[in-house]
Amino acid sequence: MSYIYLTNILLRFILGGSAVVASTLIARAFGGRIGGIFAAFPAVYLAAILSLALEYRGNELISISQQVSQGALIGMIADIICAISASFLILKNGWEKGLCLALIIWLVSASGIYWAWQILFR
Repeated sequence: MSYIYLTNILLRFILGGSAVVASTLIARAFGGRIGGIFAAFPAVYLAAILSLALEYRGNELISISQQVSQGALIGMIADIICAISASFLILKNGWEKGLCLALIIWLVSASGIYWAWQILFR
């Protein structure tokens, strides 16, 4: 059974919040495109791996880190699909509807990539 540790939550809060603040400041200083690059900083992934290192050791840490990394890869591919979709859909449909459609596309693509990964690599 997995437990929730306060240290892990604080680590995610600090890294995730810091990444959002940094990307916002960079976007204001250098423009949205550069800020967008920093908005894609994998703070959640980094926090997840660091959290695992606090809970696990040895081969178990390696195994779980590998699983999280594979999941992150699937998520990052879906993020790319979502960002490309959003760039077109927001222009075509406005930001509210375009963003909602892009997030639906993210959900569908992440699910599809996950199931394809299960078939191909298991």
